Amino acid sequence: MIETDAPPHPFDAAIALPPAVDGRTTTRTRPEYANMVGPFGGITAATLVQAVQQHPDRLGDPLSLTVNYAAPVADGDFDITARVVRSNRTNQHWTLELSQDGDVKTTATAVFGVHRDTWSDTEAGMPPVPPPDAVPVQEFPDFIAWARNYEMRFVEGAVPGQDAGEHPDSTTTLWVRDAPARPLDFPALASMCDVFYPRVFLRRGRYVAAGTVSLTVYFHADAGEIAAHGGDHVLGTARTGRFSRGYFDQTARLWGRDGTLLASSHQLVYFKD
Repeated sequence: MIETDAPPHPFDAAIALPPAVDGRTTTRTRPEYANMVGPFGGITAATLVQAVQQHPDRLGDPLSLTVNYAAPVADGDFDITARVVRSNRTNQHWTLELSQDGDVKTTATAVFGVHRDTWSDTEAGMPPVPPPDAVPVQEFPDFIAWARNYEMRFVEGAVPGQDAGEHPDSTTTLWVRDAPARPLDFPALASMCDVFYPRVFLRRGRYVAAGTVSLTVYFHADAGEIAAHGGDHVLGTARTGRFSRGYFDQTARLWGRDGTLLASSHQLVYFKD
């Protein structure tokens, strides 16, 4: 007898949300996506995208998302409140809050919109890299649970080993996809924008205390381009402009194998060294 009720993909289970009541829905953290402190920031971003996508008032596809991680999310239940601030003819503005027992842990804003056929061009060029199969998979330490949900093949800037020594550049470039593979969608793309380990690890050659304070994602691909990508690898590259006084920035771009720029992101990251 063939089983037809297969369990959901871990990512789909992590972002699954019951219908909202008065704009609020309740879900819970998943141990599969745990980070060193609280859940992986990418899965939080993905869940917020999902909250708007399944809202009955949603217009179009995600264009941008900004997530401010105000405080660590504890293991257990949390609430997401999504509210439409304004709807225009082609774009729609949202505010979101993630809270636990009335205590706000994360705030976010999102812009959704309808894509129009216009003149277009991509000025940013995809870096020249070998194909995914030519790059070995690198495993993360066991205590970083969320990383086990991704297949990561580092072209440059791999996770440094213990006492690796300082590195002159903060750039990491890697092929990445969900593990097990699943078709790409907007929540998954948002999550992949946060798969880069803190740039200070690479520069300092060791682990230090660090955490994302704010993450902004710009979605360049439309629904058709996302669907055409399927479950293939995404090429991601990230680097820092400046480390200074306990904070650093991170700029990242994500590409399809065919050279389509799918998304770009910016982060502000706290570190203590």
